[in-house]
Amino acid sequence: MAGGTGTFSPGSGHPVLAALSRADHEVDGALDLGLLTLGEVDARSALVAAQEVSARLDALTAKLAARADELQVARVDGSPSTAVWFANATGLTRGEAHRVLRVGQSAERYARLAAAAGGGAVSLDQADAIVRALDALPDEVDAMTLDRAEDVLVDNASRFDALALRKLGKRILDVVAPEVGEAHEARLLAAEERSAMAAASLTLRDLGDGRTSIRGILPTLHAEMLSKVLDAYAAPGHKNAADDPAGRFTTGIPSPLRRGEAFVELIEGLDSRDLPEVGGTNATVVVNLDLDTLLRDLGVATLDTGGRISAAEARRLACSAHLVPAVLGGTSEVLDLGRAQRSHSKAQRLAIAIRDKTCVTDGCDRPAHQCQVHHWTLWSAGGSTTVRDAGLLCGHHHRKVHDPRYETRRTRHPLGHTSVRFVRRP
Repeated sequence: MAGGTGTFSPGSGHPVLAALSRADHEVDGALDLGLLTLGEVDARSALVAAQEVSARLDALTAKLAARADELQVARVDGSPSTAVWFANATGLTRGEAHRVLRVGQSAERYARLAAAAGGGAVSLDQADAIVRALDALPDEVDAMTLDRAEDVLVDNASRFDALALRKLGKRILDVVAPEVGEAHEARLLAAEERSAMAAASLTLRDLGDGRTSIRGILPTLHAEMLSKVLDAYAAPGHKNAADDPAGRFTTGIPSPLRRGEAFVELIEGLDSRDLPEVGGTNATVVVNLDLDTLLRDLGVATLDTGGRISAAEARRLACSAHLVPAVLGGTSEVLDLGRAQRSHSKAQRLAIAIRDKTCVTDGCDRPAHQCQVHHWTLWSAGGSTTVRDAGLLCGHHHRKVHDPRYETRRTRHPLGHTSVRFVRRP
């Protein structure tokens, strides 16, 4: 080949090698062309045409893979399968190689699909989605229904990408044979749910810099439930809570950062009384800090899990009824353990919610059920657990009120509650 990595030359072996050599030569010529004079209209046409040519080459590659499998080419180096040999020979992943072979082997079964792929109308990803959908149909589906399903999926390849075709493929019988579609879909969904639950996983990795990476797989149902909860915390209606107008939430879809913040609020809002017991007690994090650290602006507190947080963060968390602070004296004796005398009762919280209605930070409209109750006079400074000396703050602004980098300025509202705004200290 003129510019590729192949080892054949024009005129050697089977005519397909010569054809590929000519194609390689033409691509070489196109790559050498300058594109500065390519206008907008031609750029659009060329880009679509290049994809169609690529799709046709993918279709040829799939046919060649199927023929190579018939010839058992894996024997040349003892590879366990044609797909493995193909992956090793080309640098494809094994999954990609299996996909190419799967599409190639489907050509005899699905002639309409093979023709569309060969014409550049269906990409390799789309073809694989269609093959998987057709192969998954139950054995009792007759040939006429199978042909109809193939036609519908191929016809929709011009409208839908591979992901959308997979979704359509799962319900293709609802389109071409509604009388059997529902039962088939029920069986597929049941199998998917079992597989998804078996594969559910969650990994937490401490990055060593105050952050932890979370990676996991959830069944789609539970992922959508979580998404719904996070969307409630990060709803567009709360966009005014952002400090920076340029970073306010205006898209209608929660950004990763807002969802991350929402997840933090969700975790902090979990009531330990509703959680299973671990070692005889509820799954509650205990923060250990000495009395001097509690009263000072700076310092470090330790967790019973071995972690460490700032004293400012510990004071913020002390406003929550779901964390137990253990305050230690000079000789490490426990001066106080628990929150009973500092926690607002349900009746008090209800009264505060009725009065404040939302986070009391100027410009924030986070609703009461997504807020935490904050002692305006900190408990560590002698504050009391009363309705008058407390107010609602969303998680974002609750962190600000305990952040020593910010000054909290309070104003008494005519209706009786306190409103606040934050000013960054110099």
